[in-house]
Amino acid sequence: MNGAKTIEVRVERTIPAAAGDVFDAWLNPKVPGNPWHMADKYLLNPTVDGFFYWTIKGTPHYGRFTAVERPGRLEHTWMSPNTAGLESMVTVTFKGKGKDTMMTLVHSGLPDTDGGRSHEKGWNFFLDGFQSQLAKSGKGFQS
Repeated sequence: MNGAKTIEVRVERTIPAAAGDVFDAWLNPKVPGNPWHMADKYLLNPTVDGFFYWTIKGTPHYGRFTAVERPGRLEHTWMSPNTAGLESMVTVTFKGKGKDTMMTLVHSGLPDTDGGRSHEKGWNFFLDGFQSQLAKSGKGFQS
């Protein structure tokens, strides 16, 4: 980093499904609520060193997967116009909690700007929709 102040966004939701199912649903573009499903256009290769790219309302988001450890953890870099050219890091963990899964998303290395702070609203929007979708459909979300 260039010495600029950065922030971290942390968002958690309890998802009514097993960790492996939640992990798979988060990466499945057919499942409403995740970023891939809402994208106008996307490329997705969820393997270590695999790239992703998606646009929503013309805004590009892209990065590279650094860890894909089903069913417990995903990690990838993240760049968008709102990161001011900085590569930030998204870590998503899936921990079993009885029949449910605690899904935690931590986005670190964001610039301490309006654009960087806007990621909190964005991630809450996605996780709310994802949680709601899986609660409605139960096992029916699998492709």
